[in-house]
Amino acid sequence: MLSQVVELIESKRRFCITSHIRPDGDSLGSSLALYWTLKNLDKDVDVIMRDNVPHSYRELPGADEVIKSPKVPDGYDAAFVIECSDIDRPGLIDLDKQFVVNIDHHSTTALFGHINWIDATASAVGEMIYNLCKALGVAVNQQIAECVYTALLTDTGSFHFSNTTERTFKIASELVRRGVKPAQISQALFYSYPFSKIKVLGMVLSSLKRDETGRIALMNVTQDTLAQANASEEDLDGIVNYPLAVEEIEVVGFFKEISPGVYRTSLRSKGNANVARVTEKFGGGGHRNAAGCTIKGNLPEIENQVVEYLQEALGIVPISTISDAL
Repeated sequence: MLSQVVELIESKRRFCITSHIRPDGDSLGSSLALYWTLKNLDKDVDVIMRDNVPHSYRELPGADEVIKSPKVPDGYDAAFVIECSDIDRPGLIDLDKQFVVNIDHHSTTALFGHINWIDATASAVGEMIYNLCKALGVAVNQQIAECVYTALLTDTGSFHFSNTTERTFKIASELVRRGVKPAQISQALFYSYPFSKIKVLGMVLSSLKRDETGRIALMNVTQDTLAQANASEEDLDGIVNYPLAVEEIEVVGFFKEISPGVYRTSLRSKGNANVARVTEKFGGGGHRNAAGCTIKGNLPEIENQVVEYLQEALGIVPISTISDAL
Protein backbone atom coordinates (compact mmCIF):
# COMPACT_ATOMS: atom_id res chain seq x y z
CA MET A 1 0.00 0.00 0.00
CA LEU A 2 2.99 2.32 0.42
CA SER A 3 3.36 2.47 -3.35
CA GLN A 4 -0.27 3.59 -3.69
CA VAL A 5 0.30 6.40 -1.18
CA VAL A 6 3.44 7.50 -3.04
CA GLU A 7 1.60 7.48 -6.38
CA LEU A 8 -1.27 9.54 -4.93
CA ILE A 9 1.05 12.16 -3.46
CA GLU A 10 3.06 12.45 -6.66
CA SER A 11 -0.04 12.83 -8.83
CA LYS A 12 -2.12 15.20 -6.67
CA ARG A 13 -1.65 18.67 -5.24
CA ARG A 14 -3.88 19.59 -2.30
CA PHE A 15 -4.10 17.54 0.87
CA CYS A 16 -5.33 17.69 4.44
CA ILE A 17 -4.10 15.65 7.39
CA THR A 18 -6.00 14.75 10.54
CA SER A 19 -5.94 12.33 13.45
CA HIS A 20 -8.00 11.30 16.43
CA ILE A 21 -9.63 13.55 19.02
CA ARG A 22 -7.36 14.42 21.96
CA PRO A 23 -4.22 14.01 19.82
CA ASP A 24 -1.14 12.40 21.37
CA GLY A 25 2.55 12.19 20.51
CA ASP A 26 2.26 9.69 17.68
CA SER A 27 -0.82 11.23 16.09
CA LEU A 28 0.58 14.78 16.20
CA GLY A 29 4.19 13.87 15.52
CA SER A 30 3.21 11.73 12.53
CA SER A 31 0.73 14.30 11.20
CA LEU A 32 3.29 17.09 11.37
CA ALA A 33 6.06 14.91 9.93
CA LEU A 34 3.77 14.21 6.96
CA TYR A 35 2.93 17.93 6.78
CA TRP A 36 6.61 18.86 6.43
CA THR A 37 7.22 16.01 3.96
CA LEU A 38 4.44 17.28 1.69
CA LYS A 39 5.60 20.89 2.13
CA ASN A 40 9.05 19.82 0.92
CA LEU A 41 7.35 18.52 -2.24
CA ASP A 42 5.71 21.94 -2.70
CA LYS A 43 2.22 20.56 -2.03
CA ASP A 44 -0.67 22.56 -0.56
CA VAL A 45 -1.40 20.95 2.82
CA ASP A 46 -3.34 21.67 6.01
CA VAL A 47 -3.36 19.83 9.33
CA ILE A 48 -6.89 19.89 10.76
CA MET A 49 -7.74 18.67 14.27
CA ARG A 50 -10.97 18.90 16.22
CA ASP A 51 -9.11 19.53 19.50
CA ASN A 52 -6.29 21.83 20.57
CA VAL A 53 -2.66 20.77 20.46
CA PRO A 54 -1.88 19.58 24.02
CA HIS A 55 0.56 21.64 26.09
CA SER A 56 3.39 19.07 25.90
CA TYR A 57 3.43 19.11 22.10
CA ARG A 58 3.23 22.84 21.41
CA GLU A 59 6.97 23.02 20.74
CA LEU A 60 6.74 20.54 17.85
CA PRO A 61 7.72 22.11 14.53
CA GLY A 62 4.49 23.16 12.82
CA ALA A 63 2.29 22.86 15.91
CA ASP A 64 1.26 26.49 15.48
CA GLU A 65 0.07 25.66 11.94
CA VAL A 66 -2.53 23.14 13.12
CA ILE A 67 -6.06 24.32 12.31
CA LYS A 68 -8.66 23.62 14.98
CA SER A 69 -11.99 22.99 13.24
CA PRO A 70 -15.07 20.78 13.63
CA LYS A 71 -15.30 20.28 9.86
CA VAL A 72 -13.19 19.42 6.82
CA PRO A 73 -13.68 22.00 4.03
CA ASP A 74 -14.18 20.99 0.40
CA GLY A 75 -11.46 21.16 -2.20
CA TYR A 76 -8.85 18.65 -1.08
CA ASP A 77 -7.59 15.91 -3.38
CA ALA A 78 -7.24 13.56 -0.42
CA ALA A 79 -7.40 13.45 3.37
CA PHE A 80 -4.76 11.52 5.32
CA VAL A 81 -6.24 10.03 8.49
CA ILE A 82 -3.49 9.16 10.95
CA GLU A 83 -3.75 6.49 13.69
CA CYS A 84 -7.54 6.17 13.83
CA SER A 85 -9.56 3.03 14.48
CA ASP A 86 -12.44 4.22 12.29
CA ILE A 87 -13.61 7.19 10.25
CA ASP A 88 -15.42 8.72 13.24
CA ARG A 89 -12.35 8.94 15.53
CA PRO A 90 -11.20 12.36 14.28
CA GLY A 91 -14.63 13.78 15.12
CA LEU A 92 -14.69 15.88 11.95
CA ILE A 93 -17.81 16.65 9.94
CA ASP A 94 -17.65 15.76 6.22
CA LEU A 95 -14.41 13.76 6.56
CA ASP A 96 -16.26 10.79 5.04
CA LYS A 97 -16.88 12.87 1.90
CA GLN A 98 -13.15 13.06 1.17
CA PHE A 99 -10.90 10.61 -0.66
CA VAL A 100 -9.47 9.05 2.50
CA VAL A 101 -6.00 7.57 3.02
CA ASN A 102 -6.04 5.52 6.22
CA ILE A 103 -2.56 5.21 7.79
CA ASP A 104 -2.18 3.22 11.00
CA HIS A 105 -0.08 0.61 12.79
CA HIS A 106 -2.88 -0.98 14.82
CA SER A 107 -4.02 -4.35 13.54
CA THR A 108 -7.53 -3.65 14.92
CA THR A 109 -8.10 -0.64 12.64
CA ALA A 110 -11.12 -0.77 10.32
CA LEU A 111 -10.32 -0.56 6.60
CA PHE A 112 -12.34 2.62 6.14
CA GLY A 113 -10.13 4.39 3.59
CA HIS A 114 -10.04 4.40 -0.17
CA ILE A 115 -6.39 3.51 0.45
CA ASN A 116 -5.57 1.58 3.63
CA TRP A 117 -1.90 1.47 4.60
CA ILE A 118 -1.71 -0.59 7.78
CA ASP A 119 1.62 -1.85 9.13
CA ALA A 120 1.23 -3.67 12.44
CA THR A 121 5.01 -4.24 12.59
CA ALA A 122 5.71 -0.52 12.92
CA SER A 123 6.40 0.76 16.43
CA ALA A 124 4.49 3.96 15.66
CA VAL A 125 2.87 5.64 12.67
CA GLY A 126 5.87 7.96 12.84
CA GLU A 127 8.00 5.05 11.65
CA MET A 128 5.69 4.64 8.65
CA ILE A 129 5.88 8.34 7.81
CA TYR A 130 9.67 8.13 7.98
CA ASN A 131 9.53 5.29 5.42
CA LEU A 132 7.11 7.29 3.27
CA CYS A 133 9.46 10.26 3.37
CA LYS A 134 12.29 8.05 2.12
CA ALA A 135 10.09 6.50 -0.58
CA LEU A 136 9.19 9.98 -1.86
CA GLY A 137 12.85 10.96 -2.05
CA VAL A 138 12.43 13.77 0.50
CA ALA A 139 15.47 14.57 2.63
CA VAL A 140 14.73 14.12 6.34
CA ASN A 141 15.32 17.63 7.67
CA GLN A 142 15.31 18.65 11.33
CA GLN A 143 11.60 19.51 11.31
CA ILE A 144 10.62 16.06 10.04
CA ALA A 145 13.17 14.39 12.33
CA GLU A 146 11.87 16.05 15.50
CA CYS A 147 8.27 15.15 14.68
CA VAL A 148 9.07 11.51 13.88
CA TYR A 149 11.27 11.16 16.97
CA THR A 150 8.44 12.48 19.16
CA ALA A 151 6.08 9.91 17.62
CA LEU A 152 8.53 7.07 18.29
CA LEU A 153 9.41 8.21 21.81
CA THR A 154 5.82 8.57 23.00
CA ASP A 155 4.24 5.52 21.36
CA THR A 156 6.96 3.18 22.61
CA GLY A 157 6.71 4.55 26.17
CA SER A 158 10.19 6.07 25.90
CA PHE A 159 11.36 2.84 24.24
CA HIS A 160 9.99 0.73 27.13
CA PHE A 161 7.07 -1.03 25.38
CA SER A 162 7.29 -4.32 23.53
CA ASN A 163 6.59 -2.58 20.20
CA THR A 164 10.16 -1.19 20.40
CA THR A 165 12.31 -3.03 17.84
CA GLU A 166 15.78 -2.90 16.35
CA ARG A 167 14.25 -0.91 13.49
CA THR A 168 12.91 1.65 15.97
CA PHE A 169 16.41 2.30 17.32
CA LYS A 170 17.91 2.45 13.84
CA ILE A 171 15.43 5.14 12.85
CA ALA A 172 15.93 7.01 16.12
CA SER A 173 19.69 6.95 15.55
CA GLU A 174 19.23 8.36 12.06
CA LEU A 175 16.98 11.11 13.42
CA VAL A 176 19.61 12.13 15.97
CA ARG A 177 22.13 12.39 13.12
CA ARG A 178 19.62 14.67 11.40
CA GLY A 179 19.67 17.11 14.31
CA VAL A 180 17.29 15.75 16.96
CA LYS A 181 18.39 16.52 20.52
CA PRO A 182 16.84 13.75 22.65
CA ALA A 183 17.29 15.57 25.97
CA GLN A 184 15.60 18.69 24.59
CA ILE A 185 12.57 16.75 23.34
CA SER A 186 12.30 14.80 26.61
CA GLN A 187 12.44 18.09 28.53
CA ALA A 188 9.51 19.45 26.50
CA LEU A 189 7.46 16.26 26.79
CA PHE A 190 8.11 15.09 30.34
CA TYR A 191 9.52 18.01 32.38
CA SER A 192 7.35 20.96 31.41
CA TYR A 193 4.06 20.03 33.08
CA PRO A 194 1.56 22.57 34.39
CA PHE A 195 0.94 22.47 38.16
CA SER A 196 -2.58 21.15 37.56
CA LYS A 197 -1.14 17.92 36.13
CA ILE A 198 0.84 17.17 39.29
CA LYS A 199 -2.13 18.13 41.46
CA VAL A 200 -4.50 15.75 39.68
CA LEU A 201 -1.80 13.05 39.60
CA GLY A 202 -1.82 12.94 43.39
CA MET A 203 -5.61 12.75 43.50
CA VAL A 204 -5.75 9.95 40.91
CA LEU A 205 -3.03 7.93 42.67
CA SER A 206 -5.06 8.15 45.88
CA SER A 207 -7.73 6.03 44.11
CA LEU A 208 -5.21 3.25 43.37
CA LYS A 209 -6.21 -0.30 44.31
CA ARG A 210 -5.38 -3.86 43.29
CA ASP A 211 -7.22 -7.09 42.69
CA GLU A 212 -6.60 -9.99 45.10
CA THR A 213 -3.75 -11.35 42.98
CA GLY A 214 -1.84 -8.09 43.33
CA ARG A 215 -1.05 -8.19 39.63
CA ILE A 216 -3.80 -5.84 38.40
CA ALA A 217 -4.08 -2.19 39.48
CA LEU A 218 -7.06 0.12 38.96
CA MET A 219 -7.43 3.89 39.17
CA ASN A 220 -10.23 6.30 38.36
CA VAL A 221 -10.91 9.99 38.01
CA THR A 222 -14.25 11.80 38.03
CA GLN A 223 -15.29 15.13 36.61
CA ASP A 224 -15.47 16.43 40.20
CA THR A 225 -11.84 15.44 40.75
CA LEU A 226 -10.76 17.32 37.63
CA ALA A 227 -12.66 20.39 38.82
CA GLN A 228 -11.07 20.24 42.29
CA ALA A 229 -7.59 20.10 40.75
CA ASN A 230 -8.46 22.79 38.18
CA ALA A 231 -7.26 20.24 35.64
CA SER A 232 -8.28 19.18 32.14
CA GLU A 233 -8.39 15.74 30.54
CA GLU A 234 -5.12 16.66 28.86
CA ASP A 235 -3.50 16.63 32.32
CA LEU A 236 -4.34 12.91 32.65
CA ASP A 237 -2.04 11.93 29.80
CA GLY A 238 0.54 9.36 30.94
CA ILE A 239 -0.83 8.85 34.45
CA VAL A 240 -2.00 5.33 33.58
CA ASN A 241 1.63 4.16 33.42
CA TYR A 242 2.61 5.03 37.01
CA PRO A 243 1.43 1.82 38.75
CA LEU A 244 3.50 -0.30 36.35
CA ALA A 245 6.52 0.89 38.34
CA VAL A 246 5.40 -1.51 41.10
CA GLU A 247 7.26 -4.78 40.52
CA GLU A 248 4.36 -7.20 40.87
CA ILE A 249 1.80 -5.09 38.96
CA GLU A 250 1.53 -6.31 35.37
CA VAL A 251 -1.63 -4.57 34.16
CA VAL A 252 -3.28 -1.20 34.91
CA GLY A 253 -6.81 -0.04 34.20
CA PHE A 254 -7.55 3.70 34.35
CA PHE A 255 -11.21 4.77 34.22
CA LYS A 256 -11.87 8.41 33.30
CA GLU A 257 -15.42 9.69 33.73
CA ILE A 258 -16.37 11.75 30.68
CA SER A 259 -20.06 12.04 31.54
CA PRO A 260 -22.35 10.37 34.11
CA GLY A 261 -22.09 6.61 33.60
CA VAL A 262 -19.57 6.84 30.73
CA TYR A 263 -15.89 6.01 31.28
CA ARG A 264 -13.00 6.34 28.85
CA THR A 265 -10.86 3.38 29.81
CA SER A 266 -7.10 3.08 29.28
CA LEU A 267 -5.30 -0.22 29.78
CA ARG A 268 -1.54 -0.71 30.03
CA SER A 269 0.55 -3.82 30.59
CA LYS A 270 4.10 -4.98 30.83
CA GLY A 271 5.18 -8.41 29.67
CA ASN A 272 2.94 -10.63 27.58
CA ALA A 273 -0.55 -9.59 28.70
CA ASN A 274 -2.46 -8.46 25.59
CA VAL A 275 -4.73 -5.61 26.73
CA ALA A 276 -5.84 -4.87 23.15
CA ARG A 277 -7.86 -8.09 23.22
CA VAL A 278 -9.64 -6.83 26.33
CA THR A 279 -10.54 -3.44 24.84
CA GLU A 280 -11.78 -5.14 21.67
CA LYS A 281 -14.53 -6.73 23.78
CA PHE A 282 -15.83 -3.18 24.42
CA GLY A 283 -15.42 -1.91 20.86
CA GLY A 284 -11.96 -0.43 21.41
CA GLY A 285 -8.47 -1.39 20.29
CA GLY A 286 -4.79 -0.55 20.42
CA HIS A 287 -1.48 -2.31 21.05
CA ARG A 288 -0.66 -5.44 23.04
CA ASN A 289 0.66 -3.26 25.88
CA ALA A 290 -1.42 -0.11 25.43
CA ALA A 291 -5.09 0.05 24.44
CA GLY A 292 -8.33 1.87 25.17
CA CYS A 293 -12.10 1.88 24.88
CA THR A 294 -15.21 3.64 26.18
CA ILE A 295 -17.53 1.77 28.55
CA LYS A 296 -20.99 2.74 29.83
CA GLY A 297 -22.30 1.63 33.21
CA ASN A 298 -21.77 1.66 36.95
CA LEU A 299 -18.08 2.05 37.82
CA PRO A 300 -17.77 -0.84 40.33
CA GLU A 301 -19.47 -3.18 37.87
CA ILE A 302 -17.27 -1.95 35.02
CA GLU A 303 -14.15 -2.46 37.14
CA ASN A 304 -15.13 -6.02 38.05
CA GLN A 305 -15.91 -6.88 34.45
CA VAL A 306 -12.62 -5.47 33.20
CA VAL A 307 -10.71 -7.23 35.98
CA GLU A 308 -12.20 -10.57 34.91
CA TYR A 309 -11.03 -10.03 31.34
CA LEU A 310 -7.60 -8.87 32.53
CA GLN A 311 -7.27 -11.91 34.77
CA GLU A 312 -8.11 -14.04 31.75
CA ALA A 313 -5.40 -12.22 29.77
CA LEU A 314 -2.94 -13.00 32.57
CA GLY A 315 -4.04 -16.64 32.73
CA ILE A 316 -5.57 -16.25 36.20
CA VAL A 317 -8.76 -17.93 37.43
CA PRO A 318 -11.18 -14.94 37.70
CA ILE A 319 -11.35 -13.36 41.18
CA SER A 320 -13.86 -10.53 41.37
CA THR A 321 -12.84 -8.91 44.66
CA ILE A 322 -10.66 -5.81 44.44
CA SER A 323 -8.35 -4.84 47.30
CA ASP A 324 -7.51 -1.32 48.48
CA ALA A 325 -4.23 -2.47 49.99
CA LEU A 326 -0.90 -2.06 48.25
